[in-house]
Amino acid sequence: MHLKFPMTLMALMIGATGMTTAQAYEGDWKRGRVYYRGVCTTCHTAQGSSPISPNARTMDEWSAYLKADKHAGGKDTVSQYVGKAYRDSIKESNKAAEKYADVPDEELMEDVRVFLLKGAKDGDSPASCS
Repeated sequence: MHLKFPMTLMALMIGATGMTTAQAYEGDWKRGRVYYRGVCTTCHTAQGSSPISPNARTMDEWSAYLKADKHAGGKDTVSQYVGKAYRDSIKESNKAAEKYADVPDEELMEDVRVFLLKGAKDGDSPASCS
């Protein structure tokens, strides 16, 4: 009889832990699209280079690129351009950065990742930059 309470408590703790893990953020491809087109495409175009369409790479290529976290040939990181500090630095002149100024970095990075995979050459909905 004394074991019932500790066993019930343990079951509740395991269940709560499982619920937390199951509720991991899945990404919002629409928010990722707005950010990618509004920030990434705008910046590439402003610097005189051509924008990189999501359908320019396969899902595996995008996954490897984002995992490596190297931008501009390794001169900087992809994550810095999704980070809050960067968004704060451009939000006066960029509506997408302003709109998502308070979104956690990890969520916004996941949003961009989901958009790129969905729009990849072999994704569910290959997308261009327009």
